Amino acid sequence: MKRDYISALAALSAAIAVAFGAAGAHLFHDQAALWAKTGADFQLIHAVAVLAIRIKMPNKLPSLLLLIGAFLFSSSLYSLALDAPKIVAHIAPIGGSLMIAGWLVTAVFFWLGQSRHMNKKDRP
Repeated sequence: MKRDYISALAALSAAIAVAFGAAGAHLFHDQAALWAKTGADFQLIHAVAVLAIRIKMPNKLPSLLLLIGAFLFSSSLYSLALDAPKIVAHIAPIGGSLMIAGWLVTAVFFWLGQSRHMNKKDRP
């Protein structure tokens, strides 16, 4: 089996999301718990999405945009939950924008037939 670092990072991202989700449920309270839960939800959803996209699409750009975006968005919320300075909240919109870009690029690639299982003759 060929090494797939992006899928490995996605799996690691999912593990981090589960850990922060558990911490949010058991260790944090009030707003900190909400930040941890929101970060964990976004990170886990996008980690699983990247794993699914990697099966169908050889191009790494959508997966990287989604992973980096989810990391920036979620880590800014985790930092707030851990009582970091509020300035870290400014990282969240950058991460959110990268996630949106990742989904748009994914849509365009699928629309254009850039998936792994399409033959060149089948592409529009």
